Amino acid sequence: MGVIGLDHVQLAIPAGGEDQMRGFFCGLLGMVEVPKPANLSPSGLWLTGGGAHLHIGVDPDFTPARKAHPAFLVDDLSLVQERLETAGYETRDDKPVDGYARFFTTDPFGNRIELMQRL
Repeated sequence: MGVIGLDHVQLAIPAGGEDQMRGFFCGLLGMVEVPKPANLSPSGLWLTGGGAHLHIGVDPDFTPARKAHPAFLVDDLSLVQERLETAGYETRDDKPVDGYARFFTTDPFGNRIELMQRL
């Protein structure tokens, strides 16, 4: 008995921020929006991509996560970095991690996001 996997990660946003998150995660990172169950809050959104599941939830007391973060694997890190920078998002390298190329950015509301590619 114990943890057998990760179902999803949730990021918080302020009210009304769903379209900006769609633009970031779907438009720039290639994730796809999936329907939320009808019995859940109509605010927020659910996204998926390559086996990763991300839930975006509205928090009335929103504060961006500046340290805690999801790390998404991508298949072409340099292309993702170029897309983000062209769209005006800052990207920053960090200490190397064996077996990966990676960088950090933030979503439209300042939540820390790590993007990684296996080498």
